[in-house]
Amino acid sequence: MNSADQLLHIARGMSARRLSVGTAGNVSLRHGDGMLITPSGLAPERCRPEDMAHVDPAGRASGPLAPSSEWRMHRDIYAARPEIQAILHAHAPFATALACHRLAIPPFHYMIARFGGASIHCGGYATFGTQALSDATLAALDRRSACLMANHGMIVLAEHAEELLDRAIEFEMLCEHYWRVRALGEPALLSEAEIAEALARFGSYGRPHPTDATEYGHDD
Repeated sequence: MNSADQLLHIARGMSARRLSVGTAGNVSLRHGDGMLITPSGLAPERCRPEDMAHVDPAGRASGPLAPSSEWRMHRDIYAARPEIQAILHAHAPFATALACHRLAIPPFHYMIARFGGASIHCGGYATFGTQALSDATLAALDRRSACLMANHGMIVLAEHAEELLDRAIEFEMLCEHYWRVRALGEPALLSEAEIAEALARFGSYGRPHPTDATEYGHDD
């Protein structure tokens, strides 16, 4: 699968899982010295691979359609985070509900560590498509692979494009869990030591790896 096909596959998966609907949300992949990003104003179901826009580091776009209005945010993340290969921004229901309350997510569950820190930050509000929004989002992503965007939605990063959609679905589920937990009151939080241990164990989480014979009690 080439990059344009892969990008369209992820974008359609985002829509199918109702992380975003219609023309809301956008997805990009690092491509050469720039990126491929979904076009502005066209729902994934109506897109073709050739509709994906290329944007270079200077912000110059090429392709038949204009890039998503959030291209600055994607470009700036790639520039600041060389390990990142794929980015998804969505208006997913539970993430957006939390974001509209401008809530950070504390360590109520060990899966917080999946996204790189002891909490999930909520970036400050700025108008969509602006440099101010890009700056606020980049700050909220400090050492993390996901954050909320105040009164807006969520953004999720991945080091491998194949992991992006699943990671975004996991993040939305985490937001749903926190939303539901708060309906019962303030949750018990993990201690610094407990979340640190979870962070340490997430190095190989979610990827196949050889059996550890010692851990599983094998003799050979």
